[in-house]
Amino acid sequence: MNKDQATGAAKKLGGKMQEEMGKLVGSKHQQTEGIKHQIEGNVQETVGDIKAAVKKVKNAK
Repeated sequence: MNKDQATGAAKKLGGKMQEEMGKLVGSKHQQTEGIKHQIEGNVQETVGDIKAAVKKVKNAK
């Protein structure tokens, strides 16, 4: 797991927690922010996956 994958996973987890807390307290803003963080985490994790795949191909040569 590279840095982007780890950071992305952490953002997703934090975003999910924020979304659930927003639901708990009835804050649409917090729910939306949590979803936004989850999307950012997914994107960053995907970037990490791509970097890992490129590195794997590069090392296979």
